[in-house]
Amino acid sequence: MEVRDPVHGSIAIQDSEIPIVEHLFFQRLRNIKQLGFSEFSFPGATHTRYIHSLGVMNISTMAFDRLFKNNLSNPEVQRLRQTLRMGCLLHDIGHAPLSHSTESVMPLVKELELPSIFMKNDNPERQATHEDYTVKSIADSSFTKSFDKIRFQYGIEPFAIAELVLGKTSMPEYFTLNGVNYFPILHQLVSSEIDCDRMDYLLRDSYFCGVSYGQYDLDWILENLEVCYIGGEANLGISEKAVSTFDDFLLSRFHMFLMVYFHYRAVCLEQMLYKYFETSDGEYTIPACIEAYQEHDDHLLSKFLRKSENKWAQKIVRNQIPRKIFESFSKEDEVKVEKLESFLKENEIDYIKCSSKGRLSKYYESGPVPEETDKKYTIKVSKKNTLLPDNKKYINIDEATDLFDKYSTAHSVTRIHCDWEDLNHSLRGKITDIISL
Repeated sequence: MEVRDPVHGSIAIQDSEIPIVEHLFFQRLRNIKQLGFSEFSFPGATHTRYIHSLGVMNISTMAFDRLFKNNLSNPEVQRLRQTLRMGCLLHDIGHAPLSHSTESVMPLVKELELPSIFMKNDNPERQATHEDYTVKSIADSSFTKSFDKIRFQYGIEPFAIAELVLGKTSMPEYFTLNGVNYFPILHQLVSSEIDCDRMDYLLRDSYFCGVSYGQYDLDWILENLEVCYIGGEANLGISEKAVSTFDDFLLSRFHMFLMVYFHYRAVCLEQMLYKYFETSDGEYTIPACIEAYQEHDDHLLSKFLRKSENKWAQKIVRNQIPRKIFESFSKEDEVKVEKLESFLKENEIDYIKCSSKGRLSKYYESGPVPEETDKKYTIKVSKKNTLLPDNKKYINIDEATDLFDKYSTAHSVTRIHCDWEDLNHSLRGKITDIISL
């Protein structure tokens, strides 16, 4: 089976993978847009998580074949290759409709009844995330049966695929060949500073939005990927000569956040969706039953919004965002934001505050590292001795480029929206005075 993709060209799907791709769980992604509300600003951005997922799988295959080009005939290497393909294909399988804001109406994770292996040392009272639905879909649902052919052909375990997506494994022996644990490098290809997910969505989002910010040299990055063997583990690395291309990759993502992902209209619509959830008394919720979750896509949520009498739902359907009355790109305006918010609250003026923060990297930043940031599997840079090419030295990526230091702090954008036309002349004047301070 072959899919024609406008970004990558032909994408091959093996016969044993067809039951997975054609299953309703995966087909649901046809009806979930990759960029949520961004189409209201970039009308071409109607591409879906379905084609994005196929693109990620395609890039992962090219990356793996480059990294293991001398051992591809080994059946055990083929098993890891197929595990990676499935991890990349299914990394978004649990994604909720429209945007990440939908996760606010997900149930407690204990209601999903995840396999116990995935709940060790976890808090069952926390709210579920799309990653939890991904795990449940792959490891414990009617979708799990669709893996039978690749399990028979390659010895693939659905649990291993789910763990690869999560980034932690209870079965390192599954990923170990000849005494080397390959879990780190495979997970880095699924999720890291230079993973296949980012490699695809930057090019894809840039293409469909009609902008050039996300362009970078994919071929050169893939050509310069390397396996770095350190302490019995295989880590993902790049050649020193490709560091400048890696810099371009980082900056492309940073610019896409500033110019596309943080566009005021899409961000405001997402905040309006939050307000709909908060004020509609549970009109729309995400079910804990994984089989019922198959029905939840953009179309179903849009149907709820169209039928709702909630004012925020009606505004979303009509694409009527409140007017942007203030926009700040610097910390110096924080006092002004506080004064403006205080005034709006004192006068009982309904408003929306949109705060977007983008940093070059969530893996490398100044100050204390957040607990949720996993730096265990860091990208390496391979430095070769010209006279002794086999004598390699590995350094962490943040030691090879100064971009992380230059962009170590988050770039924040704060916007205030309200129904300006509904305010009287006096209130408008006072707001204008605050903004002009």
